[in-house]
Amino acid sequence: MTGAFYRRDGDGYVASELTRGPWDEGSQHAGPPCALLGRAIDRAGGLAAGRLARITFEILRPVPIAALTVAAEVVRPGRSVELVEGELRHDGVAVIRARAWRIRTAEVAVDRHAPEPQPLTPPERARGSTFFPVPWDVGYHTAMDVQFVDGDFVEPGPARAWMRMGVDLVEGEPPEPRDRVLVAADSGNGVSAPLDYRRYVFINCDLNVNLRRMPAGDWVALDAVTYAGADGIGMSDSVLHDRDGMIGRATQALLVSERP
Repeated sequence: MTGAFYRRDGDGYVASELTRGPWDEGSQHAGPPCALLGRAIDRAGGLAAGRLARITFEILRPVPIAALTVAAEVVRPGRSVELVEGELRHDGVAVIRARAWRIRTAEVAVDRHAPEPQPLTPPERARGSTFFPVPWDVGYHTAMDVQFVDGDFVEPGPARAWMRMGVDLVEGEPPEPRDRVLVAADSGNGVSAPLDYRRYVFINCDLNVNLRRMPAGDWVALDAVTYAGADGIGMSDSVLHDRDGMIGRATQALLVSERP
């Protein structure tokens, strides 16, 4: 597939139709804009040997498929850890805010390790799947490759799925490992849909990603389970993997409601 989620436009970016999400024709899936903001935050850091350890996105309003600007700055510098904040804006109004801890990397002689989850079945041995049906032909659902180990978009319940970007994040700029994991991490509530998508919506207002390391290779897997409460609040919890094993965790707070 050719194309990209965004193209540069002066000091900002213009979103393409490939960012379109499943809930509204004029709004983006949160994966691409979170990755765009996460990239800016990571690049704004001052620790030369540092990397993202945790990033939290607050999704303030639907992100339109339109022109966007990004701003990021270090708000708590340090020699070993630093806190970086940033905003993604449309027409000067913040649509997503984020805060991230970047931690220095260094060789440490670790003599104990926690038990490791078993690596997932690799993507070439999983089965391909299409996203659940949406009323438009182009969007995030056509820009991502998906291979399910178990479960499916149209089967409510826990699921494990590999995801891979089929296009660049920014036109002409090869995706970095950070981009690949952030674009996919927001899909936990879709991969492990808790309810019938034809009757309900379950939309996240945040995304929290903790990373023990960056993914190797093109594919990122979500071992995801999503809970929908009878009070209209839910949560999604995804263990993130690459081919070598667990790389981190992503959680989402969800608004659950019946479709009009």
